[in-house]
Amino acid sequence: MLAAYVSRFSPASPVDGLSVGDRPAPTGRKNWTIVTVRAASLNHHDLWSLRGVGLRPEQLPVVLGTDAAGMTEDGQEVVVHAVIGADGHGVGPGETRTLLSEKYDGTLAEQVVVPTHNLVPKPPDLTFEEAACVPTAWLTAYRMLFRTAGLKPGQSVLVQGVGGGLASAAITLAAAAGIEVFATSRSGAKRTAALALGASHAVEPGGRLPHRVDAVIESVGAATWSHSVRSVRPGGVIAVAGATSGDPTAAELTRIFFNEITVAGTTMGSRDELADVLAFMVRADIRPRIDRSMHLADAAAAITRLASGEHIGKIVLTP
Repeated sequence: MLAAYVSRFSPASPVDGLSVGDRPAPTGRKNWTIVTVRAASLNHHDLWSLRGVGLRPEQLPVVLGTDAAGMTEDGQEVVVHAVIGADGHGVGPGETRTLLSEKYDGTLAEQVVVPTHNLVPKPPDLTFEEAACVPTAWLTAYRMLFRTAGLKPGQSVLVQGVGGGLASAAITLAAAAGIEVFATSRSGAKRTAALALGASHAVEPGGRLPHRVDAVIESVGAATWSHSVRSVRPGGVIAVAGATSGDPTAAELTRIFFNEITVAGTTMGSRDELADVLAFMVRADIRPRIDRSMHLADAAAAITRLASGEHIGKIVLTP
């Protein structure tokens, strides 16, 4: 089958570690299901894998990808929950949590095999391309907003670093829930895009906000951390799900403890939360912003665009 996989590690230029070609089709196993992939989406996790983060040389080659929507062998339309081992289904209670493409081959292929419990019915209102955008970025944003930060209608949030799937998902979900959204980006085009997604204000990184916010969605790290700490109200929450620009050199602990700010980390979400966010998207009539949809054979060009940071929303690959 056609697949996009890590053939070697390339820290400086992730795309150089990518190969696109034939890989063995997955085989069935007890309590697992083979899914024919109709669409998959890219995440920064794919770049980290190509750089060698979270993988060992002896694991190569490994198929990339955490997100997919597709068809089971009996004709069910499903969305794949990418977290393996969190609940023991299909692997037993002793297995540590991993994402697809870390221990088991991922979704950037014509087929993927996953624990049957990890399959969520795809709402008929969503296309395969739209549904494939949800399992990492939208699920993480949903948990950050509504569980980690506990936001409610009428409150406010700052989303750092408009452009990628997580930020665009957080803006869209928060606005649909009646939350006031502020957003930051160095790009004027991305600030304009943030307003179109539902943000009430979009400013340059470090820019002054009309008021302090109840929570911050932080996935950038060093480049935005100080602004996040200064922008959240006393007693507010900074929800952290990444550090694409690296770890901050200073944690600014004095400001954090003096203002009683909660810093809470989160990764992904549960299978039930994936079902919840899919249902919420249908009820609220909101859809992922897709930067572009490309054929799986063009995975190198898609990875290059992801690494450039020029995209707005999700990049989707279709086998």
